[in-house]
Amino acid sequence: MATSVTSSACASTRDQLIAHAQTLISKRGYNGFSYRDLAEHVGVKTASIHYHFPQKDDLLQAAVVDYTAKITRALHAIDDSLPAVERLERYAKLFVGSPADQICMCGMLAADFASVPEPVRAALKAFFRLHENWLAAVIADGKREGTIKSWSDPQSSARTAFAAFQGALLASRLFQANDRVCEVLQAICVRVEQPA
Repeated sequence: MATSVTSSACASTRDQLIAHAQTLISKRGYNGFSYRDLAEHVGVKTASIHYHFPQKDDLLQAAVVDYTAKITRALHAIDDSLPAVERLERYAKLFVGSPADQICMCGMLAADFASVPEPVRAALKAFFRLHENWLAAVIADGKREGTIKSWSDPQSSARTAFAAFQGALLASRLFQANDRVCEVLQAICVRVEQPA
């Protein structure tokens, strides 16, 4: 999912560290970068990073909390009075804006699940449930509106849809093309019947 690195002089060193850590995690995974790598990106000494985040797990927890908060705001910004189909289209746009060399940070961390601390594991599960529950509500609304067809129960369909978006991000990265993400929306829209 699209995130941006904070580069303004107004951003605190802590905020810049979190933003750059999110980018590095999205590109390389939790185990794919060090404080030295992060120091080079932010332009500080590693001692400065340790001042803000004594352990890498502290940085990881802050990065996940911040990322989840940004994505939660983006989900809440999608007007829930819109028809379900339009909400799904706006949701898909959250994925399309990602650079081709990055994937959803929480999706990347899910692959590193065995090496992240338990509080981060719990936060990752909550992140996935946030999306699945949001999608389930939209799908349920679409079924009531008669604009979404061929879905099983909304929660199961939501898990399938979110897994498809996460998989499309991986394939987009592999092939260096965002069209895979667009194909997920097209596949979902195949199931959509616009009202007359």
